[in-house]
Amino acid sequence: MSTEISDLLETAAPTVTGVVRGVRDDQLDQPTPCPDFAVRTLLNHLLQVTRNFQALARREEADWSPAPDRLTGAWRDEFATDLAEVSEIWSDPGTLDGVSPGMGLPQRTVGLMLVVDLVVHSWDLASATGQPYEVEPALRAATAEFLDEMGDTGRKMGAFGPEVSAPDGAGEFDQLLARTGRDPQWKP
Repeated sequence: MSTEISDLLETAAPTVTGVVRGVRDDQLDQPTPCPDFAVRTLLNHLLQVTRNFQALARREEADWSPAPDRLTGAWRDEFATDLAEVSEIWSDPGTLDGVSPGMGLPQRTVGLMLVVDLVVHSWDLASATGQPYEVEPALRAATAEFLDEMGDTGRKMGAFGPEVSAPDGAGEFDQLLARTGRDPQWKP
């Protein structure tokens, strides 16, 4: 089985996993477009996201408290495994029913939040570590839909910064990044 969310996660997985695998150990302390996150912090966040959204799909509590550094051992493989597992869990059509008890949002919106978190943060990592990054049209559309629905709320909660102006002639994804408060032309 699959759902719209699991299909989007499957579309995102090769790029996101490739970016995570492409981060070198000597890049872990470098800055990212997220002012409060170095590469290490952002990677730990993504590891936490893949675990917590498994719980949210099952309508369980998610623990967003700061966790210890998980970038030990085979953390790149662990991320790939966690991403495959979260995609599998969201492939059950029942995961999209109703409202998330932990988030108070429709489950589909929670699933889109996961997709957007992966797409935008993998751009952050790619930008911070000098890796190429391309976003599939379906992922751009999902990101635009989520920002239309939840962008203002995300800014109020501090998940997004204030919108910035995209440069003249910016592509669709650069415009979406600007809506999240990111400078699409950010360089380390």
